Amino acid sequence: MTKHIRELFDLTGKAAIVTGGSRGIGKEMAEGLGEAGASLMLCARRAEWLDETVEEFRGRGFAVEGMLCDVAKPSEVEGVVKATVDKFGSVDILINNAGISWGAMPEDMELEKWREVIDVNLTGCFLFAQAVGREMLKQQRGSIINIASIAGLTSSANGPFYAGYVASKAGLIGLTRELAASWGRKGIRVNAIAPGFFHSRLADRVIDLYERSVQENNVIPRIGNEGELKGVVVFLASDASSYITGQTIAVDGGMTV
Repeated sequence: MTKHIRELFDLTGKAAIVTGGSRGIGKEMAEGLGEAGASLMLCARRAEWLDETVEEFRGRGFAVEGMLCDVAKPSEVEGVVKATVDKFGSVDILINNAGISWGAMPEDMELEKWREVIDVNLTGCFLFAQAVGREMLKQQRGSIINIASIAGLTSSANGPFYAGYVASKAGLIGLTRELAASWGRKGIRVNAIAPGFFHSRLADRVIDLYERSVQENNVIPRIGNEGELKGVVVFLASDASSYITGQTIAVDGGMTV
C-alpha cells in the first residue's frame, strides 16, 4: 500500500545536519526541515548568529542544537557528526550549504583566495559527506543534499567574475553524481540544489548587477523570494523523492532554461 502524501513529506524522527544553517538560505532550509518534523543540528562559524537562530527555533518548538564548525577542518566536521548521533540517535539528512566566494578576474585571482573558496565550498562538502556517509552506511539509509549554484551550470561574459566559486560549484555537481553512484545501492541518495539569485549575505553583493537582467530575461521575471527553497529541500530530504538520486535541481526562475 502506498504512503499517503502527508507521510511522504513527513520527517518526524529524522535528524538533519545543516551547515551554514544560522542565517540566509541555510536558515530557511533548516526551518523547512524543522516544520516537516526533523530534529536539527545547525553549524556555523559565528556564535552570534548561530545562538540567535537556535533560540528562535527552540521558541517554535523545534528540536535543535547548534555547533560552531569550520567545514574545512576534518576534526570539527567529525565532532559535529558524532554530536548529532549522540544527541538524536542517527543522522538521516545532510544539507551541505556552507559556502564562501571571492570575486576577481582570473588573471588577478590570488591563489590563497582560490584555495580558501575550494576548501570550504568543495572540500568541506566532501568532508561532511564522507563523515555523514559512514554513519548512513551503518544505517543503510540517508539523504545528502549539496547546495550548488547555477554558477556551476552557466557563466556570463558580463560577470560577476569568481572563478573559484564557479569551479567549486561545478565540482560539487560532479561530486553529487559520484557519491550518488557510489552509495545508491547502499540506501543513500545524494542530490543537489542549484539556486539562482536569492537575497543572502553572499549574493547581495552581486544581485544589483543582475536584477534588471533577471527582470527582463528570466522566464519568471524576478529574484527568488524568501521561502522558495523550503519545498525543494524537504522534497529531496523526504520519501517523496525516494526514487531520485544523482540529480541537480535548478531553482532559478527559468534562468538556465
